Amino acid sequence: MAAIRKRGDLQWQARITRKGFPPQSKTFLSRSDAEAWARAIESEMDRGTFISRTEAENTSLSEALDRYKREITVHKRGKAQESTLIDRWKKDPLVLRPLASLRGTDFAKYRDRRKKSEVSSNTIRIELSLIGHLFETARREWGMEGLMNPIRNIRMPSGSKCRERRLADGERETIISLIHSEGQNPWMEAAFVLALETGLRRSMLLKLRWEWIDLDKSIISIPAELRETENKGVPIAIPIWLEARKLLSDLPRSSDGRVLPISPNALSCCWKRLQNNKNAVMIKDLRWHDLRHEATSRLFEKGLNPIEVQSITGHKSMQMLKRYTHIRPENLLAKYNRGAI
Repeated sequence: MAAIRKRGDLQWQARITRKGFPPQSKTFLSRSDAEAWARAIESEMDRGTFISRTEAENTSLSEALDRYKREITVHKRGKAQESTLIDRWKKDPLVLRPLASLRGTDFAKYRDRRKKSEVSSNTIRIELSLIGHLFETARREWGMEGLMNPIRNIRMPSGSKCRERRLADGERETIISLIHSEGQNPWMEAAFVLALETGLRRSMLLKLRWEWIDLDKSIISIPAELRETENKGVPIAIPIWLEARKLLSDLPRSSDGRVLPISPNALSCCWKRLQNNKNAVMIKDLRWHDLRHEATSRLFEKGLNPIEVQSITGHKSMQMLKRYTHIRPENLLAKYNRGAI
C-alpha cells in the first residue's frame, strides 16, 4: 500500500515500498495526483509490467548530454562538430528538466522557436536527431527502459531546398581574377581550381597530402582511415584531370606535406573577402560547397555514367548524387545533336 504524506505547505509525496521492487517515490502539488500516480504504479507491479522510472526522473537532459558526449560522441568521426552541437543544446532551458518529464510538445515548441529564428530546416533536424538518439541510447543501454522517446512524437522539419547554383559563363575566370587582385593568400587559386577539378569537400580538400598523389598515373589515392562510412564518404581514388595535373605539377611543395597548407577558417575568410569585393556582384550568392555541385555536374557533362561519377565523388547513394547534379539543358541538347543520346 502506498504511503501518502504532506511535504511542506504545497507538496504531497507518494512512496511505494513492495518486496521485489525498488522503492518508488514522487512528489506532486496535490494529494489526488499523488494517489493517482501510486495506483498506476501499483497496478503495473501487480500485472508484472512495471519498469522503474527513477533514474530517468533523477537525470536531467544536461546530465544525459554530458554522458552522451563522454560515451557516444567521442567514438564518432564528427565528434568535434557534435560536441559543439551538445554545447549549444546545453544553453537551452530544456536541459534543466529530467528526461522523464520531457514530452514531444516540448521539442515541437523548440522546433517552432528555432524556425522563427530563421535557422535552416536541416540544422533543426540535426539538433533534434541528436536528442532522439540520446533518448534511444538511454532507453536501450543506460537502464531507462521505461523512458519514452519524445522525438518520435513530433514532425521533423522538411528538408532544406536543394541548391542548384552553378558557375555561369565567365564566372570561373572572374573568380580567379579576383583572387589575383586580392593577393592575400597564395594557395587560394589552387584551392578553388582543385575544388572544381576533384569535387572534394572542403575538409578533405585541405587534408590532401603529396604522398597521396601520383602524377605519373594521374591518380590521387585516399588512405582507408580517412574514408568515412557514413553519407559523407570519400572515394578510394580520384583521377587527376589535365588542368589539375598541370596545376599540381607547378605547385610548390609545402614544408608540412600538405598540398594546400591553409586552414578551413583562412579559406572561409578569403572566400568572404572575394564575395565582398565591389567587383564580385555576380558571385555574392555562390557558396564554397556549390563548387562540389559544379564539379559533379561537370563529370556527367564529360560523358561519365552515374556509377563512374559516384566512384569519383564518393556519394553513398544515387539519390544524394542526383541532389548534387544539375546538368544544363543546352549541354544535353548539344549531346543529342552529336548523336550521343
